[in-house]
Formats: sequence, C-alpha cells, structure tokens
Amino acid sequence: MDINFAQIFISLIVLLFSLTIHETAHAWTADRLGDPTARLLGRISLNPLVHIDPVGTVLFPLIAAVSGVPLIGWAKPVPVSVRQLRHPRRDYVLVAAAGPASNLVLALVASVALRLVTVAPVTLGEPNVSAPIASFLVQLKLINVLLAVFNMIPIPPLDGGNVLAGLLPRQLMPAFNSIRPYGFLLLYVLMFTGRLSYLVRPPAYFIYSWLP
Repeated sequence: MDINFAQIFISLIVLLFSLTIHETAHAWTADRLGDPTARLLGRISLNPLVHIDPVGTVLFPLIAAVSGVPLIGWAKPVPVSVRQLRHPRRDYVLVAAAGPASNLVLALVASVALRLVTVAPVTLGEPNVSAPIASFLVQLKLINVLLAVFNMIPIPPLDGGNVLAGLLPRQLMPAFNSIRPYGFLLLYVLMFTGRLSYLVRPPAYFIYSWLP
C-alpha cells in the first residue's frame, strides 16, 4: 500500500488546528450565552493541548488516514452546564451548532485564500513557497467541510446528536439519550464497515462544490 506520510502529517496538523477552532467555538458560544464552565476550565483557548482527545484526535484520524476513509475526528468535548444557559434548550442547540459552523467558516476562508494565491511551477532545486501554502489551504478547505458534515451526523455525542436532542419533543428525550453511551461504538462500526463514507462524502462534496 502506497502511503504518503508527508501528506498524512500535513493533514493531521490541519485537523488538529481545525478541531482546536471547533472546540474553542463551542466554549466561546457557551460563555456568551451564560455558561462560564468551559471558560473557567481554560477551554476558550487556541492551545491544541487543552482540546486533544487521545482517541478522537490521534487514533481515529490515523486509522482513517491509512485506511482511505475521510480524515475526520473529534477533540475533548467542551463541558456545558445547560441550566446556566439563559435559554437552555435553544442555547444548547446554538452551542452544539457553533463547532460545525466554525469549520464551515474556516473552509470558506481557505477557499477565498486559494483564489488569491498564485501557485508558481515547481522547479527542481529552486525554493517554492506557494505550492506548500496552496496544499495546506486545499487540506484546510476539504478537512473542514468533512468535519462540519461528520459532526452534524445525528448520533450522540456528535454535535448533530446534540442539536437533535435540543430540538426533539421532551417526551422523546429519554429514549434518545439512552443511545448516547453507544454513540462512539456505532461510529466505529460505521467506519470499519465503510458506511461512514457513504454518510459523509456526498453532502461534503456538495458543500465543497459550492465554495468559491
């Protein structure tokens, strides 16, 4: 199997940066909506070390990278005290949606930047800064679209599951929350059976095609 380790390394750096922005967006939004829990724990931070999850930020992306599935992952969840939010059900949805929204903003910024970068031809023995920058921006654009779509899958504890939990009628909440402990197990089953790609790729590439 031909594995481009340099490309995997760049992709993992982009993923770590994107997940840091994602979790910071959750924490900042919760703080603005009345819950200071994440801020008091130092989670409104661009330091990736405070957000890293050993499985979601390291193991899962590595498996995805070498197995050819979309490079996706997650960071350590931001703690949210729903009772401290000014409008608990509505604000919980907004906090959950803030992460994927930040990824779409990053993808848009990368897309616009790509239009502004002039890529010079690669010549052997001559330095070329524009090509690596363009490669980084391409990865930033693609990975953030993938992250936004992946995190909006309505499986708890992904953001999509939390958004759905905030929108469901109250009488359905206990049944929905009963599957929460098995969410990551379901994600692993989807990944290793190849079904995760079918869920993520079509909407991701549709969004990607609409970016400038």
